[in-house]
Amino acid sequence: MSLRDFLERFRPTGTPGAAVTGVPPDRAAERAAELAPALDRLTAVQQEAARIRAAGQEAAETIRRDAGQEAEGIVAAAREQAPQVRSQAAEPVVRDALRETEAVRLAGDQAADVVRERARAGLPSLVDDAVAQALRPAAGRGAP
Repeated sequence: MSLRDFLERFRPTGTPGAAVTGVPPDRAAERAAELAPALDRLTAVQQEAARIRAAGQEAAETIRRDAGQEAEGIVAAAREQAPQVRSQAAEPVVRDALRETEAVRLAGDQAADVVRERARAGLPSLVDDAVAQALRPAAGRGAP
């Protein structure tokens, strides 16, 4: 209790005039006595709220930890399966590339066959022309 509260008890009560004997009631104590049960219940509620909050934080931490472990497991499984998934994803592309490569090779073979046929067809006339060219200077020097 403060000094002010103590001195407050000795203030005159009632209207000015005749003196009244006795000490006035302690209003602070009365208020404290009146509010004590409500405040005690409020204290219990605050303690319950703190307990619930702590339990919630603990549960949240457990959930976070479990989720982190589950995420690590998922990432590990994904890394383990990644090569197989990559090869499965690349398989159609590789197949298409091999088909395209085979088609280009066949087209090249056909073009080469055409060139060979032309060469075979034109070779006798080229040989004749080459022989004629080779013999022309010889025939021009002393030939009749």
